[in-house]
Amino acid sequence: MTWIKTIPLAEGDEKLRAAVEGQRAIYPKEYAIPTGITDEAGSIVASHSLIPEALHHAFSTFGVLMSPELPLNRRQHEMITTLVSVQNRCFY
Repeated sequence: MTWIKTIPLAEGDEKLRAAVEGQRAIYPKEYAIPTGITDEAGSIVASHSLIPEALHHAFSTFGVLMSPELPLNRRQHEMITTLVSVQNRCFY
């Protein structure tokens, strides 16, 4: 759970809704299960809800980097993120 104020999507303004919809639209199909802003305050996307422009840029970058047109597949992405998490002593 985040320890900062977040804005649930249902309560967000048009800027927040547009940022979330844009973020979701650019993610690859294998990431189609929504993991963005929900009513769950613990979402990493929700932690950016106070600044929709930052949400858009941060998560659009991730979406582009996960593009299926690039040479790495999801399995390789997961291996890289696992190694980075271990190196950073992060449990996820």
